[in-house]
Amino acid sequence: MMMSLSLLPVLLLTLCAALVDDVAAAAPRTFADTDPITGAPVECDRCPPGTFLRASCTSTQRSKCEPCPSGSFTELWNYIGKCLRCGVCGQNQVEKTSCSADSDCQCECKQGYYYKEKYDMCLPHSACSAGLGVMTAGTPHQDTVCNICPNGTFSDVISAQQNCREHRTCGGAGQQLLLKGSSWHDSVCTSCQSTDGADYLKEIIPAFFVHQKMHCRRLRQILNRLLSDDGRRVTAGLSASNLQERINTWVSTATASKLRELPAVLNRAGASGAADKLQSKLRRLDAHLSERCPGNEVEAVLMSE
Repeated sequence: MMMSLSLLPVLLLTLCAALVDDVAAAAPRTFADTDPITGAPVECDRCPPGTFLRASCTSTQRSKCEPCPSGSFTELWNYIGKCLRCGVCGQNQVEKTSCSADSDCQCECKQGYYYKEKYDMCLPHSACSAGLGVMTAGTPHQDTVCNICPNGTFSDVISAQQNCREHRTCGGAGQQLLLKGSSWHDSVCTSCQSTDGADYLKEIIPAFFVHQKMHCRRLRQILNRLLSDDGRRVTAGLSASNLQERINTWVSTATASKLRELPAVLNRAGASGAADKLQSKLRRLDAHLSERCPGNEVEAVLMSE
């Protein structure tokens, strides 16, 4: 019984192949017409793929077929008086196979896009959010498949190509772990050279804003509050990535005391949830730095809170 079941797929494939051959062999190669001179019924030959009917047959003359001119085609045996015009690939498509006399061009989605049957169009591959990595890269026929970064790995970007990366190991040159990595940021290491836990926020803030997925309006409010000391403001029109870059630029030059004010800035901009999360990260950095590097300035900060 098991032998019969294992042979079933092979038999089905063989039958399907034979059926296709039978259909092709049974395709009509002639068509009924009328002799234009005598008016008598005649049976004319159809033209093979790659040609068209230039002149129908008569009682004394067979059908006249001619090759399709450049830019046209016929795929079937036919008796049409003109070849079909070659197709043109649509938006976000590229030509996979050129049009030939007996076959139309074949198109597929261009790089970075995939075909969505529901909409009958090519859509951009989905990008995996921070905390997610690419499990299967998108193809012209399939969208990107993302997966949550497993323990010990992270992704701090929005990408349709990048997979999760392993957390760094804190061990060389006297370094030790200050903050364990998460799914969206790398591990933070210290050699006790920095004297303030807020300095280490600079390592995770770029990934933090990517992970929060804030709207442009919210990011613009935050940036305007950060720049208010200099009397500068950001007008509308910048994308979320542009706004994040400007925030990161501010962070890279900010003092530790200014970085400690960032959770409060987020609160005033209406991002209370993000403020709480960033404040929690800062407290953990401070606590671990105080524990691992006794005698640093962060202890004074903790005592004053």
